[in-house]
Amino acid sequence: VMAKGMGGVLAKEGSSHRPMPPLLGHHNYVHCLAFSPKGNILASGSYDEAVFLWDVRAGRLMRSLPAHSDPVSGIDFCCDGTLVVSCSTDGLIRIWDTYTGQCLRTLVHEDNPAVTSVCFSPNGRFVLAFNLDNSIRLWDYVSGAVLKTYQGHANNKFAIGGCFGIVPDEGAFIASASEDGEILLWDVVTKEVVQRMPAHRQDRDGKGSVCFWVDVHGDNMVSAGQDGSIRIFRRVVANGSDAAAADAVLTNGHAEADKVDEASSTEPPIKQEEDMEMGGT
Repeated sequence: VMAKGMGGVLAKEGSSHRPMPPLLGHHNYVHCLAFSPKGNILASGSYDEAVFLWDVRAGRLMRSLPAHSDPVSGIDFCCDGTLVVSCSTDGLIRIWDTYTGQCLRTLVHEDNPAVTSVCFSPNGRFVLAFNLDNSIRLWDYVSGAVLKTYQGHANNKFAIGGCFGIVPDEGAFIASASEDGEILLWDVVTKEVVQRMPAHRQDRDGKGSVCFWVDVHGDNMVSAGQDGSIRIFRRVVANGSDAAAADAVLTNGHAEADKVDEASSTEPPIKQEEDMEMGGT
């Protein structure tokens, strides 16, 4: 599925990759998309300030949500598909009931920074928001409180994003892109930056350094940058008797020159507090 200029969404059918009829209804550019976990519902956010929920199989609009007063910049489904979160440069984060279209909660920070991306935690209990004030905030959307604020990256100009990652048997970490071309990882509980990885570098004219997006799937992490490249990182465990050398690291598999800095390459020492558990139920 892909967003299309001037209000359309294009989808392709199954393994045949045949284009399905476009999903039309937005009145301006479609900026963000998200599938529900089962893949039967598609959410779209647009510069027309609305969130649309689509029945993918029927190719019809289920609900139109007048979500924000500025363009919708990010959208995500929770793990069971019952909730949708949206965000906007108007500074608001809104939680929606997927089936009724009711706005269940509006979250806004006292400084009201523009919000450019949002995602649910793996268990659906928290929302991670990326803001244009060099901060990432972890919200308890039930109480409406900010639980943690993560800093250390650069984000005050572009819409960048990130996600949660899981280390088996240990817990969750947070990964984010940065306008200086790096990828940063934080310990969820302590808020410490536990790893910095150079991902996208400036060209000879000093341009092209921004890392726009990071996503994690299992042991793999991918980033996209202004330099036109997509970088893939893989979590590996070094062999050897030296305990320090046996720490898990993320390395860039493309070139020797792009390896993670040895001085900052240890995997997040994640120890979860019960009330901050990101995985499971």
